[in-house]
Amino acid sequence: QVSELWMKLIIHELRAAIAHLQADDLGPCQKILARVKQIQKQLFEQWAVLETLTPSEYLAFRQVLGPASGFQSLQYRAIEFLLGNKNRDMLRVFAHDPEAQSQLAAMLQAPSLYDEFLRHLKRHGYAIPTECCARDWSNPYTRNPGLLPVLREIYEHPDQHWDAYHLCEQLVDVEEAFQLWR
Repeated sequence: QVSELWMKLIIHELRAAIAHLQADDLGPCQKILARVKQIQKQLFEQWAVLETLTPSEYLAFRQVLGPASGFQSLQYRAIEFLLGNKNRDMLRVFAHDPEAQSQLAAMLQAPSLYDEFLRHLKRHGYAIPTECCARDWSNPYTRNPGLLPVLREIYEHPDQHWDAYHLCEQLVDVEEAFQLWR
């Protein structure tokens, strides 16, 4: 299906964005995140076509789509994990497919895009709390009040923190697009 191809590309791009963040190479990371946003736009805009169908028109071809749902999609879960929405219980869904389960387990154990963003900020002198950068990556992220002063500084003085500000905005855009698609 077309959605699976788009998701495969998103996974490729998110992995590349994470690698660029790890290398503190923001230019390519920002370009990649802009591309991810456009891919996400394609994913949620395709629903406009389906909205033109009546329920009976949709049911006329629904059976050819198969029984899979987003809940069962390895690629959907991979995107969630790469973006930081981690849930160890999702590994059980893929117990029947050890290779898929192993791929997801590796992503569960690795820092997400947001985690790498925080680590990047810390490497560049921002007062990111240590517990945000040295934690069990497989656990869901928990809000840390120590981040608020850092993000406030970035947003109140974007001209002094342009790279961090721009990256914050791109992360918000990607998250917003994910919520629309979801």
